[in-house]
Amino acid sequence: MQKFGEFVVKYRKLILIISILLLIPAVIGYKATRVNYDILTYLPGDIKTIQGQNVLTEDYDMGAYSVVVLKNMPAKDILKLEEKIKNEIDNVQMCASIADLTGEEFPLEMLPEDVSGRVYKDGETILLVTFKDAISSDETMESIQKLREITDERCMISGMSATLLDTRLLSESEITVYVVIAVCLCLLILALALDSFVAPVLLLLNIGFAILYNMGSNIFLGEISYITKAISAVLQLGVTMDFAIFLYHSFIAEKKTAKNANQAMATAIGKTLVSVLGSSLTTFAGFIALCSMDLTLGKDIGIVMAKGIVFGLICVVTVLPSLILACNNLIEKTKHKELMPKFTGLSNFIIKYHIVFILLFLIILPFAFYGYKNTEVYYKLDASLPKDLPSVSANTEVKDKFKIVSPELLLVDSNISNEEINKMIDEIEKVDGIDWVLGMSKLEAAGVPEEIIPEEVTAKARNNKYKIIVINSLYEMATPEINNQIATINDIIAKYDKNAILAGEGPLMNDLVTVSDHDFKSVNIVSIVVIFILMFFVLKSVSLPVILISVIEFAIFINMGIPYYTKTVLPFVSSIVIGTIQLGATIDYAILITTKYTGKRKEGMGKKEAVYYSLSTSISSIFVSGLCFFAATFGVGVYSKIEMISSLCSLMARGAIVSMFTVVLVLPAFLMLFDKLICKTTIGMKKCK
Repeated sequence: MQKFGEFVVKYRKLILIISILLLIPAVIGYKATRVNYDILTYLPGDIKTIQGQNVLTEDYDMGAYSVVVLKNMPAKDILKLEEKIKNEIDNVQMCASIADLTGEEFPLEMLPEDVSGRVYKDGETILLVTFKDAISSDETMESIQKLREITDERCMISGMSATLLDTRLLSESEITVYVVIAVCLCLLILALALDSFVAPVLLLLNIGFAILYNMGSNIFLGEISYITKAISAVLQLGVTMDFAIFLYHSFIAEKKTAKNANQAMATAIGKTLVSVLGSSLTTFAGFIALCSMDLTLGKDIGIVMAKGIVFGLICVVTVLPSLILACNNLIEKTKHKELMPKFTGLSNFIIKYHIVFILLFLIILPFAFYGYKNTEVYYKLDASLPKDLPSVSANTEVKDKFKIVSPELLLVDSNISNEEINKMIDEIEKVDGIDWVLGMSKLEAAGVPEEIIPEEVTAKARNNKYKIIVINSLYEMATPEINNQIATINDIIAKYDKNAILAGEGPLMNDLVTVSDHDFKSVNIVSIVVIFILMFFVLKSVSLPVILISVIEFAIFINMGIPYYTKTVLPFVSSIVIGTIQLGATIDYAILITTKYTGKRKEGMGKKEAVYYSLSTSISSIFVSGLCFFAATFGVGVYSKIEMISSLCSLMARGAIVSMFTVVLVLPAFLMLFDKLICKTTIGMKKCK
């Protein structure tokens, strides 16, 4: 490690030049990486609803749809608008409204009451627009944007694609602010914690390099989710800052005995690599554990953040030393007294009253675990967006006025007779919460002449493979009611066609609930097992990994249990990934104390003195690291209008503080309590008294 440090110091100018040049492809890669705003695309590809969505896109050119609410628009204007949409937007496959049946001259307000209740109310009617490409494709997003440009204030555009477009616009407008907030708050913390006004700038500049390299390399993934893009920079900043702080502190300490700054930095680099490799490996493993999720959003976040740890570590031992040595004189000129206290009194207090903290752990644990297990989550995607967004307002209008709450598309074998299909439709109509069911067979049975139905509608209602049946549910998507309803409908259609597919947003959301529930149960177990195995080899102990993971899991229970007691409902993504993120990002706090404790015990120091030494020499570093993690995420949690991002960052910010205090207060107490067990189950400690 020393030779590596000497190499970096020797070629520091070349390293700076290369690192600056590498920013060019990094920025290009960052700009070229596609961002996916549709969480439903991360569902496993082998489930029926995704297969049904693929059938609609590939066989019917019906990848997405939008219901446009038209206010006070006469039939002739509606028909003109339909033609304009068809002519100017290539991606539009179909455009249909009641005006196609009534013609220009028939006043819509004269429609029969049973019809007008469905498609015309209080001067408003609806226009169905379908798109050839998938819900979240760039082409569909552009089509929605063009549709908004073509229409005027009399039109409200609903649908998932419109919601995703609004999510993209809102996210793009906020993301720069996220980074600015995180940098400003971290600068404030570092200014208090370090002994120079220039050093915090260099540390943040170094992490800026690492973030750009990480985000630029995402181009090799093809695309990343908007959630990953929004949180990865601030999360990488918070998680890898302690690597940079350790190097800087090590450099300052080595300068006191080294011949010159170069020698001090070479030694500091070697010590930093040795010290942070273990903790960075566990953090890396924590993020990789997210890849075990069936919902591949976890893989998306996990890979990007695991890369972030690697880039962060590389930059800390190459770019940061080069920056510090280049600005060493400036650092010396801007020195000031460290404002962060040493907390020696707190260390003595914790050691003296360690039994009290054990008792508090035992008292709080059942309440924290109960809250953790019972915190409510929601899955409705547009519920995490501001209510005044155009798409959210339109979705509400369509639901409240026209009762189009959760439309579903049923694909049945085209060889099944109309008589059998009508029997199936009759059964489905009797299911609680079903508003109406519509298919060509039903229209024909009712005596509706096929020639009055637009040809583009009849052509899409059936082909050589499937017949399409439209089902409208009155239940909200991603609720227990609709999930039970979908299960009942699937049981009914299985009697007539075992290969039938129930597609649409409602069934997709139902699968999202099922997959996410499985992920919630499994991903935390995977992360615990992976990190336990790594810590077993890092700490060479059987008992210490159990103790450390127990302490961090206790902090996770508190963090995730608080929403239950505050009656806060979380977005489902937050509930799944936050435990793994908090475990992976804050386990290094515990490792720092533990490695110092075991080192001193092996040297012959008593348990009380070893615990005191490890705590007193680590507490400042843990507080600085935890506060930086808090600062990097807290501001985003407060600022963001997208609750999916706001909630996740708020949980990470609170988790950093909870983990910080838990490690400082509870872990030393555990080390004191289980010292004999630790000595017997740790390699090299059996002779400790």
